[in-house]
Amino acid sequence: MRAVEAKAFGEPDVLAVTEIADPVAGAGEVVVAVAAADVMFLDTLLRSGRGRDYFPVRPPFVPGGAVSGIVKSAGPGVDTAWIGRRVATPTAASGIGSGTPTGGYAEKVLAKVDALAAVPDALSLEQAVALVHDGRTALAVADRANLTSGEWVLITAAAGGLGTLLIQLARSAGARVIAAARGEAKLALAQRLGAEAVVDYSEDGWVGKVRERTGGVQAVLDGAGGDIGRDSLGAMASGGRLIGYGNAAGGFAAIDVEAAAAQDITVITLFEITSEATDWSALHDRAQTEAASGRLEVVIGQRFALADAAAAHTAIESRAAAGRTILTV
Repeated sequence: MRAVEAKAFGEPDVLAVTEIADPVAGAGEVVVAVAAADVMFLDTLLRSGRGRDYFPVRPPFVPGGAVSGIVKSAGPGVDTAWIGRRVATPTAASGIGSGTPTGGYAEKVLAKVDALAAVPDALSLEQAVALVHDGRTALAVADRANLTSGEWVLITAAAGGLGTLLIQLARSAGARVIAAARGEAKLALAQRLGAEAVVDYSEDGWVGKVRERTGGVQAVLDGAGGDIGRDSLGAMASGGRLIGYGNAAGGFAAIDVEAAAAQDITVITLFEITSEATDWSALHDRAQTEAASGRLEVVIGQRFALADAAAAHTAIESRAAAGRTILTV
């Protein structure tokens, strides 16, 4: 079968289509014929050779931690009723808090039966794969933020896959959203999804503009990280809470938790959200239900053929991508 391998660590051009053996399902596993594969910012980090402290990958490897498609075969102990069903799932190698997001850029993929989510008829397989990571994480972040009607919430990286979902979830909770992103197109997308105000964080003085517009936000949902996430603390009102879940701007935001606490600001990290107590399967089902009902729009900004995985990585790294990026197989 065809798959995309990172032949070495480096720029996107290290990604190449190759022929590898078809996977064979083991106990508790299925083989999924892939229709669409998710492309994450994390994939670009691992391809470049970064992030190995958390995910010890070694070339050659097949990137990609989530797929959607049709179950083609089942291993020992798996109900054969899964065969022929439309599913969305992490790859067998992937997992929240453990595992490695690899194996997805391929025509066929191994998945664990316990991680499978049946895709509702009203949801396309492209929409479904876009929710495997972002849908459940967005709901986990929104649940922890516990936004209330009338509160101002600042969402950074607001035009990304997670950000576009969080704008909608915040609005449905009655919160007032100020969305921070880079460039007119991304800000326009955030406004279309319900942001009351927008700010370009590539411009000087953006934090002051947030404070001027809101008087200080009660919550920050930080998908950017880096200096952007750290600086967003200056946009907050006393008594607020900051949830840092992203690192696209150069690592998770380095925030002095004690200094924040002195301002009566609570800082919640991604690692506090991704605890063993979190029911990720239930969150995934909720996300699919919300999207299938039309209450949650899944924004797929870019589609690339499997053979164009390098172009997908380039789009993400150049900050040109909005919403979710997927490979079609």
